[in-house]
Amino acid sequence: MGRTLRCLLVISVLTVSVGHSYKVHATEATKKALEEAKEKLEDTKDQLDDTKDQLSDKKEDITNLNHEKGKLETKLDDLNDQLSEVSENLSDLEDQIDTKLDEISNTEAELEIAIDTKDQQYASMKKRVQFIYEKQSFALYDMLMTTGSFADFLNQKDMIQALSSYDRKMLLEYQQTCEDIENKKVELNNEKNELDECKKKAEDEKSRVSDLVSQTSGSISKYKQNISTAEEEAKAIEDKAREYESQVESQNADVKALEAKLAEEIRLSKLAKASAWRNISEVAFAEGDRYLLANLIYCEAGGEPYEGKLAVGAVVINRVLSSVYPDSVVGVIYQSGQFSPVGSGRLALALANGSATESCYQAADAAMSGATNVGNCVYFRTPIPGLQGTQIGGHVFY
Repeated sequence: MGRTLRCLLVISVLTVSVGHSYKVHATEATKKALEEAKEKLEDTKDQLDDTKDQLSDKKEDITNLNHEKGKLETKLDDLNDQLSEVSENLSDLEDQIDTKLDEISNTEAELEIAIDTKDQQYASMKKRVQFIYEKQSFALYDMLMTTGSFADFLNQKDMIQALSSYDRKMLLEYQQTCEDIENKKVELNNEKNELDECKKKAEDEKSRVSDLVSQTSGSISKYKQNISTAEEEAKAIEDKAREYESQVESQNADVKALEAKLAEEIRLSKLAKASAWRNISEVAFAEGDRYLLANLIYCEAGGEPYEGKLAVGAVVINRVLSSVYPDSVVGVIYQSGQFSPVGSGRLALALANGSATESCYQAADAAMSGATNVGNCVYFRTPIPGLQGTQIGGHVFY
């Protein structure tokens, strides 16, 4: 048979009117769709669980980051208190040093005055002593001539000695004053040196604490950035989790709808088995039925042994014989949603190319003559847990 003639036969078969309106019954497509929907739902649930785990881990990361940031902030507060205390101490030391410098300056001024006073006293005393020794004869003579009595002379002499003793005493006092002021100056300088040492230590401590403050502030900034990044990532994960939750809800609805549809189809399947059946002799096959059935067998069981091919053909003929299904090969095969090769376009391609093999035609001939190796089964599919029936090759027939 040429390709053109085969195409015309297919077209003519598709246009045959069976004169009835049929409901969709339990099909391989529905079961496959339900299985795929359940698998998709489980995958989405797994993805949702993984996302929730990721979100939990990320939230734990954020908690840990906030905890570490809190510890650093407490440390920073302590460091700032230390820095404030060190700064105040340094300021006090600088004030004390300024005061000490003023005291040293005043002491140096006092020392200059004391030294000047001592030098003047020494110069004056030196002149008087020099005068007495140089003019001693004249002075004694003058004192003898001017005094009225010897007693007055002795008094004047005692006065000169007293004056000399006073000069010496004052000189010693001025010298002592200079020594005292000099000692005070040394003491003040020692105190200033001690203050300078304390100031240096305070400056070093301030520098150390300032460095720690800077490092801690930098660490806190990094933690804040890490927390911000983690919070953004957590938000993205939460959005993803909500998306998966929405998908789970939608897919649950799809699964329930498919389960309800499958339950109805199974109910109708049982009804078909309990309904009236025609004898194969009552079926009038149309031209092209053999070609159509052989190519469907090729699409559904082309890789199966002959027994598997015959079983697929028997399912089609069993439906033709049942009062629940269409009463023609064309009506059964093209009933909406019944055989996946019809919906996928594989059957149309096989029909166009004449893909059916000799064993497919042999199985079609046997089924159309009433042969069956699956009893009155009207369904088949790939095996799934809990499905009971007759397994031939890669299909379960029920």
